[in-house]
Amino acid sequence: MHFLILALSLLQMAEKSSRGPQDVPSSSPDENEFPFGYPTNICEDAPDQKYLCSNCNNILKKALQTLCGHRYCSACLSWIVRNNKNPICQKCKEEDPSTLSEGSLLAEERAFGDAAINKEISELKVHCVTPGCSWSGIMKNFEEHQSLCEYALIPCHTGCGHVVMRKNLADHLEDGCVNNVTVCQKCKRSLSSSEYQKHSCEGSLCREQKRVQTETSSKEKNHSTVLINKDGCRFSEVGCSFRGSKEKMKEHEKTAVGAHMLLLLQHIKQLKASLCTVSKAANGFIPPSQLNVNDTEKSIPDLQIPGSLEINGDLEVDCFPGSSVPEDDSILQHLVREKVISELENKLHVFENIVSVLNKEVETSNLEITAFRRQSELDQNIIRGLELKIAELHRCLTQKDAGLSNLHKSLLFSEQASYDGVFLWKITDVGRKLQDSVTGRTVSLYSPAFYTAKYGYKVCLRIYLNGDGTGKGTHVSLFFVVMKGDYDALLPWPFRHKVTFMLLDQNNREHIIDAFRPDLTSASFQRPVNDMNVASGCPMFLPLTKLQSPKYAYVKEDTLFLKCIIETNS
Repeated sequence: MHFLILALSLLQMAEKSSRGPQDVPSSSPDENEFPFGYPTNICEDAPDQKYLCSNCNNILKKALQTLCGHRYCSACLSWIVRNNKNPICQKCKEEDPSTLSEGSLLAEERAFGDAAINKEISELKVHCVTPGCSWSGIMKNFEEHQSLCEYALIPCHTGCGHVVMRKNLADHLEDGCVNNVTVCQKCKRSLSSSEYQKHSCEGSLCREQKRVQTETSSKEKNHSTVLINKDGCRFSEVGCSFRGSKEKMKEHEKTAVGAHMLLLLQHIKQLKASLCTVSKAANGFIPPSQLNVNDTEKSIPDLQIPGSLEINGDLEVDCFPGSSVPEDDSILQHLVREKVISELENKLHVFENIVSVLNKEVETSNLEITAFRRQSELDQNIIRGLELKIAELHRCLTQKDAGLSNLHKSLLFSEQASYDGVFLWKITDVGRKLQDSVTGRTVSLYSPAFYTAKYGYKVCLRIYLNGDGTGKGTHVSLFFVVMKGDYDALLPWPFRHKVTFMLLDQNNREHIIDAFRPDLTSASFQRPVNDMNVASGCPMFLPLTKLQSPKYAYVKEDTLFLKCIIETNS
């Protein structure tokens, strides 16, 4: 049946109109009013940083996310890759140049669409910033409004050089456009549209020209409207009135398949009614005088009636007996079901592709995580090795510090030591040291070692500022100590030399002097087995009252001097 063939052709047209973006070449950025992101001043509220492009700093348009985690407009990323040999993410450079990695290298095939951010951006509240326009809405309707905004300034399509508001374009073409002129075929005058409407030149040719001019002006206005509204829906012939940009048209044709099918069904029913009327007229049911041939030609564009009405004899329509309207409706329903199934299969294919891309991204991420873990383990091993080396170096430094301390002490002893049996001991901070001796913090003090000769006996002095033994708390006790020396094996034992103690009066008036000879039977003067023997000397060397008396100068400027003389000749 012819009307079914016509329905199939219309369904094919609907299928073409509902193809996905993979079947239709993408529009170039020049066709878009904001190719590099939307300006931030169109938003009602200040947009979050996550909605801004890392390149143009405008609101993201067709957001893409790179491997380093930053987002770019689709056109911005294309422009960066096209104009740079080795494009590196600018945000990565700004945040920390030392963290640049392979993921910071930009490439279109390594970026993926950020559907979540695109959805959030499409719901942002925006308004038109064109002066005079009060439109407000959400971002996904913003571009459609921009193509229809009556207050937007657009150039005249005739090339006259004027820029006018979109709502004033028709008036400009009619009254003020210098390029929109018509030449009278009779008087050869160039007239504007308004002048030509009032032109009074006689003659049928001029009147015919006026009619043609009127139609031309009407077509120009319609053409200007088409330019204003950009493209119309492919189903406008069957009643769809949607107009918008190419991008919005694609979205409309994908989402309005059901509405288009209803319009097609209504149109097919009208065609069937027209065919029924023509068929009845052809068989004598309707007088030819009652049939409006022009209307029929208009309603059935594929049916040609050259002068007289010619109908193919084997044309079958529903108005004939034997035709089944429910059968035709079931065929249409079957076609509709097939169309819906085809659409679902296409969407399923798209989702499968998306899942495949995401799986590849997950695999890549897993490989990168594994590599990071291995590198982390290697770094941990290196760190542990360095920590062991640091601990070893710390031990070496401690040992060296101890050695240096011993060397320092030895140096001090060497500087203070004497090798002639005469030793002068300077004791500073006497007040503090006396208090420490009273409290028991430091009971006694040892002098540096000194020698009776270069290779003689090694001895030292020991003083109790608060006394010891019988002199505790009342006297200063001073003792002589024989120490273990390097040349003891060559020396005669026991120690036999006379020892004299002197507490010097710093005013040189009255020195305190005491002397003793060693007890040869005492263990204090035998050859030392340990580092030093038991001290022996004068437990009651000097009363504390005399030491602290202001009459004497034994302690001056908190310092006292003790002298020990060993008579090596005796």
